[in-house]
Amino acid sequence: MIHEYFNPVRSVYGEGALLSLPALLGRRRAVLVTFPEAASLGLVSQVRELLGDRLAGVIDDVRPNPDVADLRGQHERFWREHRDTAAIVALGGGSAIDTAKALMVGTASGRFDELIALLQRGEPFEPHAAKALIAVPTTSGTGSEVTPWATIWDREQQRKHSLHLRATWPEIALIDPLLMQSLPPSVTLQSGLDALSHALEAIWNRNANPLSDTYAVSAAREILSTLPSLMRRPVSRELRARMALAALKAGMAFSNTRTALAHAISYEMTLRLGLPHGIACAFPLPLVLRMALGRSAERDAVLGRALGQPLADAPQRLAAFLEGLGVPTRFASYGLDDREAQDLIARALTGARGLNFIGASADTAEEIA
Repeated sequence: MIHEYFNPVRSVYGEGALLSLPALLGRRRAVLVTFPEAASLGLVSQVRELLGDRLAGVIDDVRPNPDVADLRGQHERFWREHRDTAAIVALGGGSAIDTAKALMVGTASGRFDELIALLQRGEPFEPHAAKALIAVPTTSGTGSEVTPWATIWDREQQRKHSLHLRATWPEIALIDPLLMQSLPPSVTLQSGLDALSHALEAIWNRNANPLSDTYAVSAAREILSTLPSLMRRPVSRELRARMALAALKAGMAFSNTRTALAHAISYEMTLRLGLPHGIACAFPLPLVLRMALGRSAERDAVLGRALGQPLADAPQRLAAFLEGLGVPTRFASYGLDDREAQDLIARALTGARGLNFIGASADTAEEIA
């Protein structure tokens, strides 16, 4: 069988990697897109000092899980004021990088609603204009720095849009574990579990290939061994660096496979209940693992490498891992009864991400429902 793996992002990793930003940007000018607390943490002044007059502006009103209502004004203002600026530096977690990806795509009319209309068609398109993106994550989990995808939420319409174009691959991922030292425990946990979900979702995936497996297995094993220690010792530079590298590997894995059923479940949990993304895609992992086992001897072998033997006990061990971190693994803990949970899983199996799952089929959805 012939496999293909593609990732065009130049990844720069290590403590102090942020200092290489001026050389990577070159002579171009850039707008910094970041989260509101970045200024008080000294990150905005650090970037300003590094770039000098190459910093064309700062957008720091990024909201968690960027929504159409917030992005509309940001996008149109950005393209009015920075049409001639060549690049965006996205500094922050997944929300900052997703916001930057939404901003980097320009429309012919200059209106954000034109972009949303194009996304609603669900067909590939070439953007009217696009900026280069340098992604600088401050969390260990999103993987957005090495993927083309961004999630744009529409809470009013209770739906989400997935932005993914050739133009939305970052040009450079700049991973500096020192930027993650000040992460609060809740964000450390949520982002770490998001990365674990990316790794496992890349394995029980119809699009898996030997190279994505290599990244996914290494990431899963590293996260399972590191995250509990990091939660106990959040100031450890060694553990922060290990988690940053594991999250990068998980991102490299699902950059080729996309996510699968656990993420399909998570989207509705976030929209309906406001559950943080990292928790929403992690709590169903033991359930999805049970559904995956036995579907494919090849996938079982890879899961065994990631989770250890005996594989039959892996769902219980994974549930114990999550619950040991304070994350309940039953739908009832989040207010859904058995029927609601079954209906949600059945719907998730028929969505784009759910169909990537190796156990997705009309029979499976009917069985659950």
